[in-house]
Amino acid sequence: MRFIATALATSLALAAFGSHAQGVRTERTLSLALASQIATEAVNACTAAGYAVAATVVDRSGTVRAVMRADNAGPHTLAASHDKAFTSASAKNSTLAMMEGAQKNPAAANLVNIPGFLLLGGGVPIKIGNDTIGAIGIGGAPGGHLDEQCAIAAIDKVKGQLQ
Repeated sequence: MRFIATALATSLALAAFGSHAQGVRTERTLSLALASQIATEAVNACTAAGYAVAATVVDRSGTVRAVMRADNAGPHTLAASHDKAFTSASAKNSTLAMMEGAQKNPAAANLVNIPGFLLLGGGVPIKIGNDTIGAIGIGGAPGGHLDEQCAIAAIDKVKGQLQ
């Protein structure tokens, strides 16, 4: 009888450990160095094209990891870059694609009412495979499609580190 009680207790302990372990996740995230590099590359790409912008890089939860503001970038560019990055990380999609979707789909038009969401081009998710680990938002170029080009250029520059 004692053997059965010990075996039952051991089985229950292992089952509890196994179910508890399933609740723990391991997630990849952006280092400060990589986030700073992406923000810098984005500002450099836009500066080379003649645009004074701000770039904000957030982690997968939308928390700011790095911010860079070019000389002569307007004060509004900081908030715009943040909101685009937050929107992109939250939705795991580019803000340009979301904007176009909202324009075509009346049901998606209400996305603009979510606090912190900004449906203008310039927010791009940062991914490893299909896993979104963060996002970058750019604000200040004369068009969201141009902000997005700078964001994509920055991500392309560090693509080798996104593995």
